[in-house]
Amino acid sequence: MFAYLKGVLKKKLADCIILDVGGVGYRVYTALTPHYYQSETGKEVTVFTHMMVREDRLALFGFFCEEELKMFEQLITVSGVGPKAALALVGAIPPSQFGLAVLTDDVDRFVKAPGIGKKTAQRIILELKDKLKKEAMDLPEMEDIRGVPAETAGDTRLSEAVSALVMLGYTPSEAHRAVAAAYSEDKTVENIVRDALKAML
Repeated sequence: MFAYLKGVLKKKLADCIILDVGGVGYRVYTALTPHYYQSETGKEVTVFTHMMVREDRLALFGFFCEEELKMFEQLITVSGVGPKAALALVGAIPPSQFGLAVLTDDVDRFVKAPGIGKKTAQRIILELKDKLKKEAMDLPEMEDIRGVPAETAGDTRLSEAVSALVMLGYTPSEAHRAVAAAYSEDKTVENIVRDALKAML
């Protein structure tokens, strides 16, 4: 219903903010991210929102950047992950690192978030991995990986590594080149990504 709200940040509470929009105070539940801590009360802010309607409750969840909102909306599609857990994850993992954590099966990264156990972390990875990989690979500028022997071109580790780099902000062509240079048959996806990142830094 609302794409975003723009108003004066009146108050910051433990799990929400009060946003004054045209004289109406909205209670918006939010993640404790650096954006939250940097936003000053009394100042005008823009909050990107997700509205959740249930039989006994209507709630607004807000984020100070669209990437956080997108991450939240991806997380709540996972069975067993509600808005509270999704907010905890948004507060614990920057959106720029979320895709990499999923694609490299980084369970340890997820369990650092409050209330997230190993089983939940594994379920998130299982249910989102293919979605995130497809999202990255469906970008119109994605092209075939070059510089990789033909017999390895179908290796899923390659597409997962490229997807991870694209999610970190690299262009598809940069990701392709770096992955092709870092690839070897004995490396895991995480090792390919790590070596590709080292080469680009």
